Amino acid sequence: MRITTPGTSVTSSIEITSTNVQIGDVILIGGLPHRVVDLSQLPGGAKQLRFESGELLTMHTRTRLAALRMRRVGDRRRGFSPTRHRR
Repeated sequence: MRITTPGTSVTSSIEITSTNVQIGDVILIGGLPHRVVDLSQLPGGAKQLRFESGELLTMHTRTRLAALRMRRVGDRRRGFSPTRHRR
């Protein structure tokens, strides 16, 4: 699901795991949104997330959560750079 917000960003609903969670992801926990502001790698592939509120959450390798991810419209991080991959 994609939601276009006013301005230049797109919000996507995604499933996150300890391998693909990113700073800035918004996770709904107990009906309240929590924005990830810091990540720490733990042994065994787990990650500890720190939220804006100061709360901590440990995501183990099998943890799967729904989150919202903001992406700027026109963000070129996806795909190939035309100058690097010319033939």
